[in-house]
Order: sequence, then structure tokens, then C-alpha cells
Amino acid sequence: MHTLPALPYSFDALEPYIDVQTMQVHYTKHHATYLAKLNDALEKTGSNALMGMDIAKLLRNLNEVSDQQRSAVRNNGGGHYNHSLFWQVLGPGKGGKPTGDLAQAIDRDFGSFEKFKELFENEAVNRFGSGWAWLYVSGGKLKVGSTPNQDNPIIEGTGNPLLGLDVWEHAYYLKYQNRRAEYAKAFWNIVDWDAVAQRL
Repeated sequence: MHTLPALPYSFDALEPYIDVQTMQVHYTKHHATYLAKLNDALEKTGSNALMGMDIAKLLRNLNEVSDQQRSAVRNNGGGHYNHSLFWQVLGPGKGGKPTGDLAQAIDRDFGSFEKFKELFENEAVNRFGSGWAWLYVSGGKLKVGSTPNQDNPIIEGTGNPLLGLDVWEHAYYLKYQNRRAEYAKAFWNIVDWDAVAQRL
């Protein structure tokens, strides 16, 4: 069964960009609920093979899940995967710019780091309703995009995620209210580019 990954920093570590109350509720309530519902749905399939699958592999093989449980596994498995990635690519005292191969790939595929940020923020701000903005690898190139709900590039078959920004209201509303664009800009102050580069 899938488990809640340990948060690699304290709930208040991302202040002032993400407030402590949002972090507590987001991690202990929202993520934990996705996880519990995922495990419940997998248990109902009765398949040991599905229950033992790595989450990324499971999302790539949703067609193997029974019709009765596929939506629950997609939605809650996506929620578990997306949040697990989200916590890993953030960190206190981070931000700045990527270096090395990641920086070169961003310059190659977007023209500049500033252009990449502009495109990424545009995906985050213009995602209608709830969803995620992504930096992902597809066909050896970096791309940006967004997905609805708890979908991601793995589920959609478009690529492998490197960086994701949660734009569900639960991720930012306590601090930013309706100011999603402000939240998206603040995000750059806590991106752990070393963690993102390790995913490249």
C-alpha cells in the first residue's frame, strides 16, 4: 500500500511564500485523503499486482484497473503522485536559477530562464478551475503545460514531470485569496532547482 512521504522540512519552513496553516492542511488533510482513497480503491480491485505497483507505473497503466475503480485510482493516484513531487521540488532558502544541464536545456527549449518563467506562470494563471502547471520532458525536450484536476503529463501520456505547481485553491487561498498570479510568482522563491535537476 502507498504511504505518505515524509515532508523534507517543517510546516513553517516555506514562510512567507507558503504559510504554515496552508502547509499543515495541504499535507495532513488533502494529500493524506488522496492517499487513503487511492489505497481504498486499489484494495477494492483485489489485484496484488496493482497494489504493489510504483505510483508512476500505476498511472501509466490505468487501463489495467477495472472500470469500477479506474476513476478513483486516476484522481487519487494523481493527487498522491502530484503532491509527492510538489513537496520534493520545494525547499526553504532555495529559489534563484537552475544551473548545469537543466539551465542549458531551459535556454535551449525556451530561449531564456525568464521566458520559461513567463510561460510557466501563464499556464498556472490561465488553468481554468483546479489543476496543475508543469515543466516536463517530452521527446527529449522541455515543455510547459497544465492539466485539470489531479491529472499530470504521465496520465495524459505527454511526458515526464520535472516541476509542478499546484493551482487548486486549497494550495494558496488562505494567504493569497483570489490572487493566483501572486502565488505563482512567489513560487520561484522556494523552488529547489537541484531537486528538479535530479529528475531531468
